[in-house]
Amino acid sequence: MSELQLEKAFEQGKGILRLAPAWVPRAFCRPGKRIKLHPDDYYVLGVERGAIDERWFASTTHAENGPATPSDEGLSYVVLNDEGTERILLRDAVSELKGRLIGENLWNKYNKWPMYSKFFDNLGPLPHHIHHKTEHANRVGQEGKPEMYFFPSQVNNHGGEFPFTFFGFNPGTHKEEVKRCLQNFSKGDNEILALSRCYKLSLDTGWDVPPGVLHAPGSLCTYEPQFASDVFAMYQSVLLGGHCVSESLLWVNTPAEEVGNFDYLMGIIDWDLNVDPNFYKNRFMAPVPVKNVDEMRQEGYLEEWICYKCKLASAKRLTVAPGKTVTIKDNAAYGFILLQGFGECGVWKIETPTLIRYGELTHDEFFVSETAAKEGVTITNLSSTEPLVMLKHFAENPDLKIEVSHE
Repeated sequence: MSELQLEKAFEQGKGILRLAPAWVPRAFCRPGKRIKLHPDDYYVLGVERGAIDERWFASTTHAENGPATPSDEGLSYVVLNDEGTERILLRDAVSELKGRLIGENLWNKYNKWPMYSKFFDNLGPLPHHIHHKTEHANRVGQEGKPEMYFFPSQVNNHGGEFPFTFFGFNPGTHKEEVKRCLQNFSKGDNEILALSRCYKLSLDTGWDVPPGVLHAPGSLCTYEPQFASDVFAMYQSVLLGGHCVSESLLWVNTPAEEVGNFDYLMGIIDWDLNVDPNFYKNRFMAPVPVKNVDEMRQEGYLEEWICYKCKLASAKRLTVAPGKTVTIKDNAAYGFILLQGFGECGVWKIETPTLIRYGELTHDEFFVSETAAKEGVTITNLSSTEPLVMLKHFAENPDLKIEVSHE
């Protein structure tokens, strides 16, 4: 029955599917409360599961949150009827519609939708941590994980406790110094940040974070397009304010036979990228217009690449001026999240919610099939005063012509 309903929803939506919010708790995090979830619902899953401080977008990736994690945590659902009583996992919708939804090239290469994005909304900084390269991730049944950051002003009414991010290590750092920090993990503050470099975060800019790069994300609410994996390891033991990190998170995605092997943890690190003296130049991303700005503004919109230094996942920001209608074409399927305003997208009404109860549906998140994207999506801003702003997340996008430096 769900397959028939999916076909009906796909046809009625003209190739655009409505998605339900996917909320994700993290036991080691404290919520920044900027992702529009009702204040009473941040601990709705129980304090033992942790606070909800992430919302995942266009996700067919399971959130790895330990043995108590539900089988569908982190997974997006397609809403099949107006009431929201009928739904199907986006993962299953992709398996059913295949290339009709995500494009034949992506389907033939991955047999899945190979990326997702999220809002990460933590009150304080995260530990200096790493996402594994493919060779190490494969050993625990995962994929290597490149990710990118963008800090939208619309979800950053406050900067949290520490809006600064550490990346990599100081040039000239020796591997023995890092290994010593890892060996001291259980003895208190292992001082790994003393070997790193800190950058002040700026709204409406971003960073590229390839797998194998250590990073201690700051406390801005962050939009994060990334490859379809939830693999990580925490390399810092004590955070700002004395918050401690469990040693289990140091070894969380380590094969059983390698637990206790600090040389294995060192091997996950892409050393050259971490000590790159030109890290800022090579990894920082300011928005780049997709074409001539004056031409776009005359047509009533502005579209910019905001995450563009990785071929495996990328993102654009689209701003439609008040009262304007535009038709935007892309050569790849994408998900989008509406940040500001209200209007219409194809046959759909779209609106930015002010407050969302856990389990409630919204009209701010959708998935656009490759066919619909290529034909062009017509978007109308129904406000006479406020811009309509959305973020669009892609997997491999042939329109990405900006030179990338790492996959």
